[in-house]
Amino acid sequence: MSEALDKLEADTAARKVAKEAEEEVIKETNRVKRNLKRRKWVDWKTQDEEDAVGGTKRAPFNPADRIKRKKCAILLSYCGANYYGMQRNPGMQTIEEELFKAMLKHKWMTEDSFEQVQIACFQRAARTDKGVSAARQVCSVKLPDDLDLKKFNEDLPEQIRLFGVERVTKGFNAKEQCNARTYTYTLPTIAFADCNEDIKQETYRISDTQLVKVRETLQLYEGTKNFHNFTSKKNFLDPSSKRFIMSFASSEPFQSPQGIEFVTLKVKGQSFMLHQIRKMVGLAIAIVRGNATATTLERALTEERLDLPMAPGLGLVLDTVHYERYNERYGKDGIHSPLTWDLQETVVRDFIERYIYANIYKTEAEERNMLDWLSTLHFHSYDTRRDEPPPLNDKQKNANDDDDE
Repeated sequence: MSEALDKLEADTAARKVAKEAEEEVIKETNRVKRNLKRRKWVDWKTQDEEDAVGGTKRAPFNPADRIKRKKCAILLSYCGANYYGMQRNPGMQTIEEELFKAMLKHKWMTEDSFEQVQIACFQRAARTDKGVSAARQVCSVKLPDDLDLKKFNEDLPEQIRLFGVERVTKGFNAKEQCNARTYTYTLPTIAFADCNEDIKQETYRISDTQLVKVRETLQLYEGTKNFHNFTSKKNFLDPSSKRFIMSFASSEPFQSPQGIEFVTLKVKGQSFMLHQIRKMVGLAIAIVRGNATATTLERALTEERLDLPMAPGLGLVLDTVHYERYNERYGKDGIHSPLTWDLQETVVRDFIERYIYANIYKTEAEERNMLDWLSTLHFHSYDTRRDEPPPLNDKQKNANDDDDE
């Protein structure tokens, strides 16, 4: 007994040392990234002297070359397959990198703004993780008046399209002015089949009783609750762990072109944390299938730290970004248009069906992501985790930011 306790203490100490070493590596990596992102100011006097030695001379500044730019909101749609998320990440293929390269080519932004997009006041409404798509992403950025969307889109990959530009107020921020976000999660209905059933994805059709159970389970998430178990590195006492879910519902079942039955889950909330929706969907699936119970969900919203599954990223889509408060205040002032994008809805719907949903149906039929993931559900304990909770520091106590899906 004594030897077992000594071994347990030694293992715990070793894990603690390894965790501290990993945190140090992460801190050092973040420090290097911050240094790389800092703008390198040019000392033009020194630069001109060095150029003069080499026989070159900087061209005089021509005021006519200066382009006046104003704050705008842009409507962006993209299929996240084959991209490492929305946010720019050096060395990675991301949505923002493709967007900024096209903006630089069409002189929508300067070279300085391309290197440091904060100069152009760029801000996305929500981040999306690797493989996650967006139907109606909104970003704020300073742009010139004369814009040709057709030519601009010709220089974007076909999986990314900019559908609209609207002039907004000078202080508009796509993230801060957003008062709600809606995500959808499209998945085959076999995900909700009883875990003891032996059935095929192509022939399975969800019953009315099972669909009612799905909807009742999703409604348990609605309201203001503590979702520290549905993300990473969040403490129960961290104020930012509390999120308000306005609605969580399921569509009627429908068949894909490949003959597989799907449903689309739709959740609307003020904001979401990293992986929150995928973990909410993952636990809901486990409850409906019988791998867990509704009591597990109730416990997950308390101070306990539970082992919960996270659903695949394939079916997750940022559907809509809501600006009701901004629209009420500025959308009727005669100067600014409400950010509802009604005129673009037809082309947006066409893009969603052709690129986003078509990719979900095709990938699921060929690679069976959901079926592979379902086979791992029994590995989760749905019970208390043994690892220690993350510490709550002063920065977290005051934080209310979100790391979106």
